[in-house]
Amino acid sequence: MQTYLTSAWLTRCNTPMEPLNLRTLCNRYDIKFNKRLGQNLLLDDNIHRIMAEAAALDPADDVIEVGAGLGALTAHLCRHAGRVLAVEIDRTFMPCLEDRFIEHANVRLFRGDILNHSLPKLIEEFLPGATSYKMVSNLPYYITTPILFHFLESPLPPTRIVVMVQEEVGIRMTARPDSPGYSALTAVLACHASVDLVHRVPRTCFLPRPEVNSCIVRLRLHETSPYPGVETRFLTTVIRSAFLQRRKTLRNALTRSGQFGAPKEAVLAALDAAQIDGGRRAQTVSPDEFARLAIEIRARI
Repeated sequence: MQTYLTSAWLTRCNTPMEPLNLRTLCNRYDIKFNKRLGQNLLLDDNIHRIMAEAAALDPADDVIEVGAGLGALTAHLCRHAGRVLAVEIDRTFMPCLEDRFIEHANVRLFRGDILNHSLPKLIEEFLPGATSYKMVSNLPYYITTPILFHFLESPLPPTRIVVMVQEEVGIRMTARPDSPGYSALTAVLACHASVDLVHRVPRTCFLPRPEVNSCIVRLRLHETSPYPGVETRFLTTVIRSAFLQRRKTLRNALTRSGQFGAPKEAVLAALDAAQIDGGRRAQTVSPDEFARLAIEIRARI
């Protein structure tokens, strides 16, 4: 279900806002925005509240936040969750974060690139004893997909993810088969979670103002795989191979892929066994159909 903000909210957000506290913090800590790191700070604190609510946090929850920035979202998370690990790659934000949360015993700070660190090891060090957690983040748009899959494919994935992403990406994440936005990302995410778009966030709500609108997307991870007959990693390989050349038919894309070691005869036999027309293109194939096909391919290699 795609739920967007009301027109009244949009009008309010498009009204010029005086980001006094934000500007004060930036001046105090001599913070310069780094375009390379996709840094755009959110001006409307109401959006942080919406994100925290979408995560359904309670005092028993541990949370990882990627890209803490000046700590605006962190402040909401630590009020509702038991413990928060706030990760920030840019060293210039750390003095501000340290000053803001020095008296918050439930906030841990870590400076580094989340993609270069094992999540189980970070959790062991900063959230000891945690057996589950949630991830809530305003993600840098240029590495949204790698960060999502870093969490989804971790040996210790979160139970829920709530992220701010570029609106175009959010639409792709929630698209239906045979629609313009449906992609490998859509189908692969469906293997891991139920995905819905929570709110649209206009670009006027950010400083500096980006060129695109944003949205909040929620992923509620499956407790058990919806496709127990096939390993998720293999299913992901089949999906990505099918979409690698979108203009090709499934038959041609998969028999020429070489990604999963299945000979042409095995792929053709698997398509027949799964009752999927090899002349279709990947964007018309549902996650359930991909799972059926992956099971048949795996049985033949």
